[in-house]
Amino acid sequence: MVNFDPDPADLALSSVPGQEAFDPRRHRFSDEELKPQPMIKKARKMLVPNEQKDEKYWCRRVKNNEAAKRSRDARRLKENQISVRAAFLERENATLRQEVADMRKELGRCRNIINKYESRHGDL
Repeated sequence: MVNFDPDPADLALSSVPGQEAFDPRRHRFSDEELKPQPMIKKARKMLVPNEQKDEKYWCRRVKNNEAAKRSRDARRLKENQISVRAAFLERENATLRQEVADMRKELGRCRNIINKYESRHGDL
């Protein structure tokens, strides 16, 4: 078990309000989710003359602004989740590396004991 206590602020930024808190220990991202997103060229802004800005135009603008905000929020949430998960995996990796190093030391000690025993009493 890895000792990992992420900053509560990071967890709050990585969780969807009103839903279960993001747990970096259990969440697995698919390869598709971790792929870098391609850079998309923005289309040139087309200025709409004031006389063409009718009710339909403003409804579309409001809907587009809301969709853009949702998209930015979703991207930010995913980036925060990946960041918290990466921090957890780095901590887990360091813990596992230390565990492997400890086991190698123990293996070396066991081999020394066996070699001493075999040198005194013959092969096992």
